[in-house]
Amino acid sequence: MLIRISLIIAILAALAAGIFNFVEVKKKIETVITQRDTEKKDKETAQTDARKTHTELDKTTKDLKQTQEKLTTAEQERNAAVATAVDATKKAEGLTEKLAETNKKLNDTDANLQAYIATGRKPQEISTLDKQIKDLQNKVSESVIVNKGLQKELDKKIEQLAKLTDPDYHIRLPASCEGKVLVADPKWDFVVINVGDNDDVKKDGELLVNRNGRLVAKLQVTEVQKDRSIANVMPGWRLADVMEGDKVIPAYLPE
Repeated sequence: MLIRISLIIAILAALAAGIFNFVEVKKKIETVITQRDTEKKDKETAQTDARKTHTELDKTTKDLKQTQEKLTTAEQERNAAVATAVDATKKAEGLTEKLAETNKKLNDTDANLQAYIATGRKPQEISTLDKQIKDLQNKVSESVIVNKGLQKELDKKIEQLAKLTDPDYHIRLPASCEGKVLVADPKWDFVVINVGDNDDVKKDGELLVNRNGRLVAKLQVTEVQKDRSIANVMPGWRLADVMEGDKVIPAYLPE
């Protein structure tokens, strides 16, 4: 009898333990299911939010692109308007200059007309006088050129005579004779400079050669050409070899 009671108690205890374990497992299963449903719901919510965000981002990108296009168009229109304004300003300035020039010509014409009326002469007489004046002006211009050439020759003769009669006489060259050395031959003391008759260089004129502000040599012109001259290094005046690019200046300027 005692054994039977013990078995019954053992069976009841096993059943109780099984029931307890079943309840605990059921709770865990329900918890897992709840967590799974929550995670699923959160995932769906996150996916929905992501789709919404992506849609909003696409819309923002599209709006930004449209804004940039509008800005580009506006800038192009502004540049075109500025160019048009600049062109219009230039045209206006050109028209203003032409108007001023036309007014000047009109005033000159009016002045000439008044001068013509004041002479009391006929048109043919005015034309004849104008031709005579132009002929006289041409003759005067030719005379000036001839006189200039004669004066130049006279000055040369006077200087040559002075040099013959006075050993210490120096031919003076104008400041326009300042130039530089084109060719230099140290062996023969032969130098070509880039100033000539156009610059009023004179034969036997003397020039100083300097490099970086230091005296190198003294030259005497032996031949004068149109745009260059030939000179020799004067004895006792070669302090260093003359080189291409050295500067030359007149040794004696006009008083």
